[in-house]
Amino acid sequence: MTVHSSDLTELRSRMKDFIDGEVIPSEDVLLSGDGSAADRLDDLKAEAKKRGLWALGHPADIGGGGLPFMDFVYLNEIIGRSEWGQLAVGSVSMQDSIMLHLYASDEQRERFLKPLVAGDVYPSVGLTEPEVAGSDPTQMQTTAVLDGDEWVINGHKWFTTGAHRAAFTTVFAMTDPDATSRHARFSAIIVPTDTAGYDLVRAVPTMGTTSGDHCEVYYRDVRVPRDNLLGERGTGFRIAQKRLGPGRIFHCMRWLGQAQRAFELMVDRANTRYAHGSLLREKGEIQRYVAESAAEIQAARLMTLDAARAMDTGDEARVEISLIKFWGARMLHNVIDRAIQVHGALGVTADTPLDRMYREARYARLYDGPDEVHRMVVARQLLSSEPSSWPWA
Repeated sequence: MTVHSSDLTELRSRMKDFIDGEVIPSEDVLLSGDGSAADRLDDLKAEAKKRGLWALGHPADIGGGGLPFMDFVYLNEIIGRSEWGQLAVGSVSMQDSIMLHLYASDEQRERFLKPLVAGDVYPSVGLTEPEVAGSDPTQMQTTAVLDGDEWVINGHKWFTTGAHRAAFTTVFAMTDPDATSRHARFSAIIVPTDTAGYDLVRAVPTMGTTSGDHCEVYYRDVRVPRDNLLGERGTGFRIAQKRLGPGRIFHCMRWLGQAQRAFELMVDRANTRYAHGSLLREKGEIQRYVAESAAEIQAARLMTLDAARAMDTGDEARVEISLIKFWGARMLHNVIDRAIQVHGALGVTADTPLDRMYREARYARLYDGPDEVHRMVVARQLLSSEPSSWPWA
């Protein structure tokens, strides 16, 4: 059992009051996608700031709450109880803020990072391309060529999440095709979304929804200043990994929040639904669902906290992060699937959040690296090293 400091326990309690009391009851309005959704989100952001819950995990020197990494990891499970939690408390920009904090120039910090932390603008990242396998980013075809003092960018991206509302996209493009190392051929460049040639084609319909935030973007002779290069030329992969590493831990903690919410719904349904002579809670199969879900959630929680602990010490934690990425995604699916089963016909309607949670859970096995790649990373590392060097040795 993890023992939290009194401050963190109190903060988790306040965050849960806000997520469960304000954000979750607002989900139907937020999902409407009309003007009332934007107004309600603005209200939630203002309330989060009023309650001292805004951007808590962002570094203090860029305007955030400066919460230690491990403390924020614990907090992120609470934020994840609602898919809107990140937007409501400002943590949606955390990965990009960390990336810019590490690599941005002073001018880039002033122009892009400061308003990002304040919640005045949203970021997006252009990595995935429809023509090549996203699991092998060395195949990216988008190019950026220097023409005087400008980068000229051409390419095709999709799943540029949030591009429809973002002020800028950090696009990863090939700048050095002749570099000896495949991983040194790419750079990261900041592109304001109102730049000429930045063509936002559509929000890609996904998993039963017709309007989402995973956007398709064409770059057609997009010109940005040479100074929009993020970090050093040829270090795009290093920058991407610095963003993705902690992001995977944040994902897994949010998944725990979703799984815990689904678990609570399942338990409530089992305690109140009567069928075939008794409450569902008295059926052996339902008891198995509850017990296995509890075990899987706690196992994923402890694995995720261990990965966060390793990263917090400066370790790359590659094995630990890949383990939780594919294990956590499986856990999330299993728990929500069982919760739907316990709800019966109600579980596949929009009268509970479970149908939406189930669709979102399917994404978990793909984004930030598909399960197959993360299993491969774990297996290769363990097969090529001595048992004494394994993370749990």
